[in-house]
Amino acid sequence: MSKSILIVTGDAAEVLEVYYPYYRVLEEGYQAVIAAPVKKVLHTVVHDFIEGWDTYTEKPAHLLPAHIGFADVQPADYDGLIIPGGRAPEYIRSDKHLPAILSHFLESNKPVGAICHAAQVFSALKNTAYFEGRTMTAYTACRFDVEQLGATYGSETLHVDGNLVSGHAWPDLPGFMREFLRLLK
Repeated sequence: MSKSILIVTGDAAEVLEVYYPYYRVLEEGYQAVIAAPVKKVLHTVVHDFIEGWDTYTEKPAHLLPAHIGFADVQPADYDGLIIPGGRAPEYIRSDKHLPAILSHFLESNKPVGAICHAAQVFSALKNTAYFEGRTMTAYTACRFDVEQLGATYGSETLHVDGNLVSGHAWPDLPGFMREFLRLLK
C-alpha cells in the first residue's frame, strides 16, 4: 500500500511551500492529502524578499482545494505530516482539532516537516516536551516561537532532528523535501 502524507494548512499559505511538497509527494507515488480547518478552496499567497525591506511582501497566488477538514482527519491513516508556512499557521493553530493531529505525529515518531512560519502551529500544543532538547529552524521572525517551545533555534536554513525536518523558507524546499522523503522511506 502506498504511503499517505497529510499536509495541514489554510488560507494565506505560502504557495511554494504547499504546492512544492504536494507535487513532490505525488511524484514519489504517495498519496497527498491537504487538510484545512474546513474543506473548501483555499487562497494561497506569494511571499517574496525585496532588497532593503526588513520583511517580505505578499501577493495573492493560486487557489488550492482542501481535501478534508481537520475534524475529519484520522491521523493514524497517515505516514507523515507536512506543515507549510506563510500566514496560515498563525490562524490554523487556533483550530480545536489541530493539537490531536500534531500530537499523533510527534508521539508516533512519524516524519514531521515544518517550514518557515510552520513552527507557530506547535504553540497549539499544551505539551511542549516534544521539543525540549531539540533543535529546529524556522523563518527568522519565528525564532521566538521556536524558543518558546523549549527548542534551540538553529541558524542554518535546514535542520533535521530525529523525525523533525525544519526549514527556513521556500528557497530551502529542495533540501527540506529531500530530507523529509528520506525519513519517510
